[in-house]
Amino acid sequence: MSLKAGIIGMPNVGKSTLFNAITKKNILAANYPFATIDPNLGTVVVPDKRLETLEKMYMPLRCIPTQYEFTDIAGLVKGASNGEGLGNKFLSHIREVDAVIHVVRCFKDKDVIHVEGSVDPIRDIEIINLELGISDLEIINSRLERITKKAQTGNDKLLLKEVDILNRCKDFLVQGKPLRDLDLSDEEKEFIKAFNFITLKPMIYLANVNEVDLVNGSNEYIDKVKEYALKEGIKVIPMCAQIESELVELPDDEKKVFLNELGIEESGLDKLIKTTYDILGLNTFFTVGSDEVRAWTFKKGMKAPECAGIIHTDFQKGFIKAEVMSYEDLIKYGSELKVKEAGKARLEGKDYIMQDGDICLFRFNV
Repeated sequence: MSLKAGIIGMPNVGKSTLFNAITKKNILAANYPFATIDPNLGTVVVPDKRLETLEKMYMPLRCIPTQYEFTDIAGLVKGASNGEGLGNKFLSHIREVDAVIHVVRCFKDKDVIHVEGSVDPIRDIEIINLELGISDLEIINSRLERITKKAQTGNDKLLLKEVDILNRCKDFLVQGKPLRDLDLSDEEKEFIKAFNFITLKPMIYLANVNEVDLVNGSNEYIDKVKEYALKEGIKVIPMCAQIESELVELPDDEKKVFLNELGIEESGLDKLIKTTYDILGLNTFFTVGSDEVRAWTFKKGMKAPECAGIIHTDFQKGFIKAEVMSYEDLIKYGSELKVKEAGKARLEGKDYIMQDGDICLFRFNV
């Protein structure tokens, strides 16, 4: 599955520094607005210790982790929905992602300018959220202008349904609320999926702090962001983008030592990747063997044939059965043979709902 998260925020809040750390790519990170103009793309590995264990067990020719694509998008300023800064070009890039990582500046530094003249994370959040809402509202108004009269005069049931959903969305946005908080059924969300509304996408606030505040665990800015996010039901991850950019240059053993010295158990990047993976409702299944051990991403609730189709469409078309064992059982019993002897290996059919950590061999016939 191709999955993408977009990194957004005001100019000079640390987006590009973060992106450099995530992807180990050396893109421009400069102290002036709009250093990033075109979106930068990079693929990251979703950290999973289970895959490392499976690799040691099977000693395959290759081991392939599940991956996630991040895109760093140019800084957003007040008035972007009306063309300020990079305007609608910026907003169009956000529509293409599955989740939004909203980087918020939570540190003071006189050498790093702020386009609004001062550090105020709540003001910055509200500026961006307003612009995102206005952008969605403009799409809705444009669509309603084209279809409302046609839906009413032609008594077109599908168009009438679309008008009803869009009007509900419009009323919600006018109140300054994001569409992710609107009570829409799965069917209704599917109905408006093609619009790629930005405020409907899941979001994470990433509080970019300095090293001292990261070690301390908080500062006045982080506290305000957490309080604000709690009301929205959005997760907050404190992170020092500068430290993360230094961590990626270190070997794994030195990285652990560095984190231990800071009193931190897990890097901010690992937390971010895992949290992004989680808010999208994603899980992982594995295929194993002497040739390849591989992790595959799937959406929670998907059935075995759909997951087989992630590997190859023919697997889904000709699906017969799935031979399944859990990662936990494999570790507990130590080998596939012993899992089978314990009666823990299963043959599952088309209605089986895949579980996180399933190890599968799909049987198919085309």
